[in-house]
Amino acid sequence: MNALIFTSGSYRLGVHGPGADIDTLCVGPMHVTRNEDFFGELHRILVEMPDVQELNSVPDAYVPVMRFKLDGIPIDLLYASLPLPNIPEDLDISQDSIIHNVDEQTVRILNGRRVTDEILNLVPNIQNFRTALRCLRLWAKRRGIYSNVAGFLGGVNWAILVARICQLYPNALPCTLVSRVFRVYNLWQWPNPVILCPIQEGSSNVWDPRRNRKDREHLMPIITPAYPCMNSSYNVSNSTLRIMMEEFRRGNEICEAIEANKAVWVTLFEPFAFFEAYKDYLQIDIKAQSGDDFRNWKGWVESRLRFLNSMIERYTGGILQCHPYPGDFSNECRPHCCSYFMGLRRKQGSSPEGGKQFDIRWIVDKFKHQVCQYSAWKATMWINVCHVRRKNIPVFVFSGGIRPSQRAKVAAQDCLGKRLPGNNFLHADDAGSRKRRKQVVVNRGVHLEEFSSLTSGTSTASLQIEAGEEEQSEAVIADTIRNKNYRKNMTNHDQEPEGSVKCRSPSCSNPKGASPVEKWVTDSSSGEIVGLSDMKTEVSGGTVESNSFQLSMTEPGVQIPVVGAGGRNSCSKSLQNEGLEELELLPPSSIASASTSKASQKPLISFNFTSSKKAVGPSA
Repeated sequence: MNALIFTSGSYRLGVHGPGADIDTLCVGPMHVTRNEDFFGELHRILVEMPDVQELNSVPDAYVPVMRFKLDGIPIDLLYASLPLPNIPEDLDISQDSIIHNVDEQTVRILNGRRVTDEILNLVPNIQNFRTALRCLRLWAKRRGIYSNVAGFLGGVNWAILVARICQLYPNALPCTLVSRVFRVYNLWQWPNPVILCPIQEGSSNVWDPRRNRKDREHLMPIITPAYPCMNSSYNVSNSTLRIMMEEFRRGNEICEAIEANKAVWVTLFEPFAFFEAYKDYLQIDIKAQSGDDFRNWKGWVESRLRFLNSMIERYTGGILQCHPYPGDFSNECRPHCCSYFMGLRRKQGSSPEGGKQFDIRWIVDKFKHQVCQYSAWKATMWINVCHVRRKNIPVFVFSGGIRPSQRAKVAAQDCLGKRLPGNNFLHADDAGSRKRRKQVVVNRGVHLEEFSSLTSGTSTASLQIEAGEEEQSEAVIADTIRNKNYRKNMTNHDQEPEGSVKCRSPSCSNPKGASPVEKWVTDSSSGEIVGLSDMKTEVSGGTVESNSFQLSMTEPGVQIPVVGAGGRNSCSKSLQNEGLEELELLPPSSIASASTSKASQKPLISFNFTSSKKAVGPSA
């Protein structure tokens, strides 16, 4: 018996950093099964190894994984069993034939490595791609939008977004690529998909909104390049999409200020002050009795939190908006316990409507009931949800256990964009300001030296492209940046309404002393969410009225034009370049050269897949 080990994810892409986990794939023969041998026998072997710590198996996950630390290095280990008696040493898993006659879970497991390899094959300059991707990963983590499980984007999502910009700007330096990421995706018209190469038909698992009704509901489709092409960002919700679009807008404004020599790169990486951005929060506390139970319970609850987010926004019609924090906080005084937080606010621009009340207690009860359906749930596994005001946020969430002072709060508000780029706080003219900014960077531990290539060779961090390159692709940008027919053609497919959903108020007993979540109401004068104890509930008899809570209606199916080889959709000829700079693309033959042999085997679907709306205001 033999097996092969492959790496994937950030380690395979070459953008991993200190503390990052290593995504590892084990490929074995058909007589070595996943459930009995991998999660059974191998798990028992690893438990007895002294170098292995924090072992946690998740066999019922969407992608079954075994997580542990080996000599302090976090590892995510996957297993794929191939229909072969022996695994050859020169096995090439990039071939499409490798996923024939295997189950869907095995396809998803193998595609982790296949997608990363395909991304590296499709970018014109791997080193520039890696530098730009490192920069975007750091930015996303510091702005709190790097988490696939929380409904934001994960490693492969950011890699595909950056790789697409590398295709649009094949000769650009990393500093230009970073700037263009914000410019292009700030104007992107979702749900137009981001794809790196033509999508190949041939399987029901291929992302195709013309045939698959669920694919039409995806809000931010980012399609993997390896067959079968899938949406890697299916977890994105309306709230997380809104938050990410706000961050793209902020990043674009700062990059434009950098181009005008009115800002510095450090401003882009300012951390998002989550606990200063809102007045009200939901605190979700979980606890278990033992370390193993806690790790299992934590992983399960973390994967369910996005449903609480969606239920609240659906019930309130999007007026009460949620912002999940992509991470947890632990109190050293309480072992096997952690807390998650969600920021709450009224939708900007919405009228208070006479102090409309939002009773979300039944939503919380429903969420807790769903979480307690965990297959490995034990009586010692506990969850509680409560409302906290900003001034009552527990101190263990702050660095050093010290609540920030008022002066730090004002500085955080500046970083949040209360002052637009180009104002005084972005100018680098004052020597004292530069000195203070440098000290802040040192105190916060921001290390941008590894990104020195972003501005090397230029004194003003100029982000301009040579004029000769801008004159070559006016027709291409019209096809690539805007596809206004995407939403219009959605009406070509019929979609029956889901109808209303009548929900009971399930009970999930709280531990002794746990307080239920407070009722919510928005003050008509200040728009602030406050807790009340005598609010009239809209839930009667454990059933919600049909007009109170409905499944979100998605637009009907998308009609995607099929283009012949070398052809172009006729509607693209009428598109005009509305204030956007010209792009230079690699010839299609060179971009998709790695997929040429595959094209002859399966029919191709060519998309007008990149689109963005006309810039408005100073971003134009």
